[in-house]
Amino acid sequence: MSLEYNTERQQLTLREYGRNVQNLVAHIKTIEDKEKRNRMAATLVELMKMINPEFSKDAQEYTQKVWDDLFIISKFDLDVESPFPIPEATILERKPDRMKYQSNEIKFRHYGRNIEILIQNAIAMEDPAEKEGAIIAIGKLMKSFYLTWNKDNIEDEQVLKNIKQLSKDQLDIDIEKVKANNLFDSEKRGNDNSNRHHNRNRNKGGGKRNHSNKRRRNNN
Repeated sequence: MSLEYNTERQQLTLREYGRNVQNLVAHIKTIEDKEKRNRMAATLVELMKMINPEFSKDAQEYTQKVWDDLFIISKFDLDVESPFPIPEATILERKPDRMKYQSNEIKFRHYGRNIEILIQNAIAMEDPAEKEGAIIAIGKLMKSFYLTWNKDNIEDEQVLKNIKQLSKDQLDIDIEKVKANNLFDSEKRGNDNSNRHHNRNRNKGGGKRNHSNKRRRNNN
């Protein structure tokens, strides 16, 4: 019994299917009866689909891909009837389309690109009330993002100025209304300040009670 090394075997065309599938394809090519070849090819396609169980077997696109892979493995030399158009041999020479990357030109990096996208969406809004709500939501986000990267606070006027810059003066809101109702301040931050103020007062009160109790114990 002689050993057969991989280096001596025919190179695999599509490694993800393995050598057994490639051998079966080679066997189907030798079958003279075309009807039998068609049945064998259809059965092999189903077996090839089982190799990748994570894909949806009912998806037509995936089924077409497996049929294309069958012809690729056969080096486009398999005379069987396919439910899909038989791919051309030039498909292997095609290079994938070059991916288009977004430009890195972000006007305010501490706000990020998503803020610019939100502003563009707000500009496209037609309902005035809906557009104003979007401006308020954007202002809150911008203020919170600014505080994430900076120690000092940012005034509402500056936030609105940045919104107008990014929208090219297409978005605006009454700044006095914003300041009077704290529209650019998040509720969470306000609650945190309130809780810290409450805890500070409670701690002060507790300190007085402890001091008073200590004085009474000393008198006794």
